[in-house]
Amino acid sequence: MAGAERGGLADKPVEEFSPGRAEFLGVTFDTLTLEDLMQRVTDRRADAPFAYVITPNTDHVVRFNRAPEAVEAIYRDAAFTVCDSRILAALAKFSGIVLTTVPGSDFTARFIGEAINTDDSVLVVGGDAEQIERLKAIYGLRNVEHFDAPMNLAQDPVARRETAQFVLSHPARYIFFALGSPQQEFVAHEVWRSGQAIGTGLCIGASIDFLTGKAKRAPRVMQRLKLEWLYRLIREPGRLWRRYLVEDVQVFAIYRRWRRHRSKQAQGSK
Repeated sequence: MAGAERGGLADKPVEEFSPGRAEFLGVTFDTLTLEDLMQRVTDRRADAPFAYVITPNTDHVVRFNRAPEAVEAIYRDAAFTVCDSRILAALAKFSGIVLTTVPGSDFTARFIGEAINTDDSVLVVGGDAEQIERLKAIYGLRNVEHFDAPMNLAQDPVARRETAQFVLSHPARYIFFALGSPQQEFVAHEVWRSGQAIGTGLCIGASIDFLTGKAKRAPRVMQRLKLEWLYRLIREPGRLWRRYLVEDVQVFAIYRRWRRHRSKQAQGSK
C-alpha cells in the first residue's frame, strides 16, 4: 500500500502526518514524538473519516512475526504506528535505527489531560461503568459514552462486528479502545474496514486502569531503566508470567534472525 493511502488518509500526502518512518522487525513505525502525535490527532476534524492509532510493544512484534498474515493489515491500515517499548527502541538503536518511544499510557494521560476539550464527544470501548464515571469526574468530561465490550474479541468475529456496530452507531470525535491487545486492534480495524465511521480511534490498553486508580504504574525510575514490565510482573504474576517470561522474550530471537537477514542482504548488494 502506498504511503499516502495509509490509514484512510489518501486525501493528503503522508508528509503532512509523519516526519519519517522506520522499519524494524517487520513493523513500520512512525518516528513521532508524543507531542507530534498529540498534534496530529487533535488536528483531525471531528467528522474526519475514521482513522486509528496503535502503539506496538514487544508483544505486538512477537505476534506479528509469529503469524504476519493474521495481523499485517491492521498495521498497514493504521494512520499512525508508534513504538511503545523502550526495549524495542534500544534494540533498534543498537542496529542504527532510531525509534521514538511513545508509551501508550503516557500518551493517553497527556492527551486526555491536555488535548481533549470537556465537550468533545468521546466513546470508550472497554473498561467498566464505574471507571468511566471516575474518568469523567477526574477530567471534567461531559460528553462520554461507554460500551462494555464482550470477551474474546480477537477470536470471535460476531463479537467484533457487534462492537464495531456500536462504534458506528455512536459517532464520536475520539474513540478509546481499552480492550488490551490484540482485541483492540482487531476492533479498530473492523471499524476502519466498514468505511462508514468518523473520528480517531486510539488503542490504549490498560491506560484507563492507571488513570482511574484501578492499577498503578511502575515508578519513573523503573520506567527509565526499561523495567516497567518487571514491576507489572511482580504485581500480577499469575496473569502476566507467561506473557513476559515466555512470549515476549522471543523478541530477542526475532531480533537475531532479523540481523542475520539484514547482514546477508547487505553482503548480497555489494
